[in-house]
Amino acid sequence: MFQSRKETVYVVLAGIFITNAIVAELIGGKLIDVGPAVMSIGILPWPIVFVTTDLINEYFGEKGVRRLSIITAGLIAYTFLVLFLAMKIPSTDISTVTTGQFNAVFGQSQLIIIGSITAFLVSQLIDVSIFHFFKRRTGDKKIWLRSTGSTVISQLFDSFIVLGIAFWLPGIIDSKTFLLSAMTGYSVKLAIAVLMTPMIYLGHNLIDKYIAKDGK
Repeated sequence: MFQSRKETVYVVLAGIFITNAIVAELIGGKLIDVGPAVMSIGILPWPIVFVTTDLINEYFGEKGVRRLSIITAGLIAYTFLVLFLAMKIPSTDISTVTTGQFNAVFGQSQLIIIGSITAFLVSQLIDVSIFHFFKRRTGDKKIWLRSTGSTVISQLFDSFIVLGIAFWLPGIIDSKTFLLSAMTGYSVKLAIAVLMTPMIYLGHNLIDKYIAKDGK
């Protein structure tokens, strides 16, 4: 049993955060067309990651987010290790999923794995620093400013790092495609962050009411 409702909130938010971060990595190998640019489908779970990151930042501070980010990066690496081992074991003849199909879906290159983990850690650590920079100056006011402001800066690094390491450095995409795709992905993430702002306020309201019951 948890000793307080606040501990329960942390565990729930951490679970949601880790789940969506790992899912984003698992599906991230699929690229989609967004106008003239390409973008990873791994962006789908990130709105939830944005919201949970900001809520953990708000209620559990820099240490809470930093610790969780490092743990999540370790779990992502563990996930890829398990997938690597699974790909080395051939499927049986009666399996509905062949070895080739399995490897085609989960066999992301080493550079994609390195790029995604590096981008995740760098962007999360930047996010928490910027978030608390704004919070120290605004106190409990202007939640939207620290939430959106931290995302504006951290996701710029995320968008360029993952594409740079995974696709540009090995020569899979040229510099023009790299810049266009990175900026497109960044623009989409910014739009999502702005649209998700009401969810931050809703989450605040629900958590405040839930935690307040501890004192009753």
